[in-house]
Amino acid sequence: MVKKSIYPLFLLGIAYLLFSSQDAKIIIAGIAIFLIGMVFMEDGFKLFSGGMLERVLEKSTSNMPKAIVTGFFATTMLQSSSLISIIIISFLSAEMISLSGAVGIIYGSNIGSTTTAWIVSSLGMKIDIAHYAMPMIIFGVMFRFKNNNAYKGFGNILVGLGFVFLGIAYMKDGFDALKNGLDLAQFAMDGYLGILVYILIGAVATVVIQSSGATMALIITAVATGQIEYVNALSLAIGANIGTTVTAVIGAVSSNSNGKRLAVAHFIFNVLTAIIAIVFLYQLADFVDILSATIGIGDKDYAMKLALFHTVFNVIGVLTVSPFTHKLVVYLEGLFIEVEEGVSRAQYLDDVVIAVPESALVAIKKEVIHLYDNATEVLAHAISLHRHSFLNKENILEVVKNSTTKIDINVGKFYETKIKELYGDIVNYATLSQDKMDENQIRQVYYYKVASKDIVEAVKDVEELQKNVNFYQKSNNDVIKNEYNILREKIANTLDKIEDIRNDEDDMDSMLKVKQLKIDINELDIIENGRIDSLIRSNSITTKMATSLINDSSFAYDISKRLIEVAVTLWIEDEEIKTLTGEAS
Repeated sequence: MVKKSIYPLFLLGIAYLLFSSQDAKIIIAGIAIFLIGMVFMEDGFKLFSGGMLERVLEKSTSNMPKAIVTGFFATTMLQSSSLISIIIISFLSAEMISLSGAVGIIYGSNIGSTTTAWIVSSLGMKIDIAHYAMPMIIFGVMFRFKNNNAYKGFGNILVGLGFVFLGIAYMKDGFDALKNGLDLAQFAMDGYLGILVYILIGAVATVVIQSSGATMALIITAVATGQIEYVNALSLAIGANIGTTVTAVIGAVSSNSNGKRLAVAHFIFNVLTAIIAIVFLYQLADFVDILSATIGIGDKDYAMKLALFHTVFNVIGVLTVSPFTHKLVVYLEGLFIEVEEGVSRAQYLDDVVIAVPESALVAIKKEVIHLYDNATEVLAHAISLHRHSFLNKENILEVVKNSTTKIDINVGKFYETKIKELYGDIVNYATLSQDKMDENQIRQVYYYKVASKDIVEAVKDVEELQKNVNFYQKSNNDVIKNEYNILREKIANTLDKIEDIRNDEDDMDSMLKVKQLKIDINELDIIENGRIDSLIRSNSITTKMATSLINDSSFAYDISKRLIEVAVTLWIEDEEIKTLTGEAS
């Protein structure tokens, strides 16, 4: 509510500045163009990489140094720490990476975000980058009209870079013009009061602009044109780092527990880093002076020195905090623990995850497995079996014969609480996730939706089967009792063998198990194999029993067949082997 009420006031303030000052108009236009450029670059790298970035991030978090380096290079390349955060939160939600690996990437991302300052200070303040902006935009637009995603992505990168350069040029021109009428340096304050005031200004500016990169570009152009003192610019840079955490926290409010944990980690890291920088500000400034002289940065080149300071205090923050990451992770894992309610809902589906196709696919798959696990509970109980009694057992038929006690379970109620809502969540999420997916990914989503439907239909079928299983378990006719035990055994055997397939990493071996399962369940077709005729002719069962058995054999066959198809979709990875097992590719 607060955000909604403040936004109109913010727009009115911007409108007032635009109409009251020509110089402010140029600066604000520069910020807007810079932000558009960042968006184009972000979208461009996503298209250009073709999912490579996500694969690299997923594989490069096995240890802390590797995660930090990966976070640094990924953010340097994309110039968007927010995109990296979105990808990492989505990977966390889908359990593709560990929390400690995600925290490591955030460390590296903070250092990588300082490269924006280097680009602005080294190029934007030294050469007429607007001269290069127009050709980049022109060629970028031309590339965007190509059908190939790599060309489109490269075009977006060029357009984005052109807008970034153009935005910097506008901000620089605006501050140059503003200096003639107003010298902001006269409002500079000495001592820690001045430091704290400018830190607050930097944080607020970042929250308003929603980009620490744009804030840093603004600060650098202001200090380069003499609008603010160098020490105050250092304070503004610290404030920009704090402001980034505020935007992360706001963004995580509607996220899942993993998103919230990562936002807290980001907040703790940036605040601790800021405290170190504030306490040792003057010592750090002296160190930056010495380092600048060593690497050839001029004594009066405050823009470059500010970029160096921005990098130095973030590196110091990483070196200070990273040794305590294990304790931080333990603390974070104790936060935002979700209490399960009566109705089973999605555990892995999240609005943040949906933005990254690779992790959205993993999340959907995990959720379908969650649905399957819920379903196997009711499937076993409906035929008066406990899963632990027959899974991994040699003679399942003996277990079935000895399990004569009815398990009192309301399949309809179970369906309403543990299946229906979860199934709806999966279908809805799977449909929405396809907007950013390619053809192969969309096809895989389709298979997951079909698998979910098969699970739901299996639960509905077992509700019909349950009635007669319970009834004929009490029958004095040993023949019909045995026939229903065979149905129970076939379903239990299917669940048992699927568990083997689930734990088998060899797809070829899994394929052979699937083929054997399909042969086994063919015995349930009692009309085709003639068993029902034999039972009727021998007067072993009544006509009513025969009718029930025919229908229930069909239910048992459909349940088993659907579960086998689900197993192929979920646990056989190789597409060619899937085809050999009968799965469409």
